Amino acid sequence: MGFTINHGICLLGEAVDMFGVAVIVFGIIWSTRVFLQKTRDGNRYDLYRIRIGRSLLLGLEILVAADIIKTIALESSFSSLGILAGLVLIRTFLNWTLASEIDRMAPSAARNAGPEALTKDISL
Repeated sequence: MGFTINHGICLLGEAVDMFGVAVIVFGIIWSTRVFLQKTRDGNRYDLYRIRIGRSLLLGLEILVAADIIKTIALESSFSSLGILAGLVLIRTFLNWTLASEIDRMAPSAARNAGPEALTKDISL
């Protein structure tokens, strides 16, 4: 059993998939750590949600890329392309809803903590 380009691309897709999951998990862990260490102020929970949302957004983008890579490695049939289109559609909708939720929350967090909160406290 030899190494083929398709096998290598499939392994690359799996690696990117695991990286996307790791980004989400470590983003949640990091956000929780920062949340627990911060002093108690009015916008603490909003900043926590924004940090988690941003890690979810980044992880979902990476997972979409992994799905595209794996679909290319496998046979390119109409059924696999249809499955890919469905996955991309669902994940794009999730990205859009998360981004709009973050944009909606960020102004209220800035109002409560001042403009420096969005540049200093939320950064991943």
